[in-house]
Amino acid sequence: MSSQLIALLFDGLIETLVMVGVSGGIGALFGIPLGVILILTDRGGILQNLTANRVLGLAINAARSTPFIILMVAIIPFTRLVAGTSIGTAAAIVPLTIAAIPFIARLVETALREVPSGLIEAADAMGATPLQIVVKVLLPEALPGIVAGLTITFVSLIGYSAMAGAVGGGGLGDIGIRYGYQRFLPEVMLAVVLVLIVFVQGVQSAGDRLVRKLSHR
Repeated sequence: MSSQLIALLFDGLIETLVMVGVSGGIGALFGIPLGVILILTDRGGILQNLTANRVLGLAINAARSTPFIILMVAIIPFTRLVAGTSIGTAAAIVPLTIAAIPFIARLVETALREVPSGLIEAADAMGATPLQIVVKVLLPEALPGIVAGLTITFVSLIGYSAMAGAVGGGGLGDIGIRYGYQRFLPEVMLAVVLVLIVFVQGVQSAGDRLVRKLSHR
């Protein structure tokens, strides 16, 4: 493997790390609260509001059901408004973030449902406010499940970022398309695939290790 190819792959890996890290971080910032709201406003929740729950659920399901490549194209005007361009790493972060938010929200909702209702009822009986129940009961008890969900999200975002490369999003996917496919360089395509496999394995292993640590704290 030439030094030029190594440098190219390294630059692509850094771009992919930026895309996945920023979009995953912002996605978690919005997705976790949405997941909490879904639980609190559901039937039997401490802030039950079925109308708000259904409206929010429909919006999240609509976003999740849109294929990522279609989402990227559909929100190009919004991407230009936010990032100032529709190509490159910065532009790819916008659709990646929008794809991550509803995905994380549903995974967080699932993790929170695993918290025993008795703990919530006990906290409520002791006079805890909804915010205290969320911060001191729901989130700490569901933390291993939330981390597992975030791990799944980051792995999915790695795949999405590779798709973004097909339409000028930068990163490893862009290198694979431009050099491996369009210039008929199979060794570049193979190298990109191997780097992505190692990247995904590293993220998954780190997430699994953190989940095990939190589960035995």
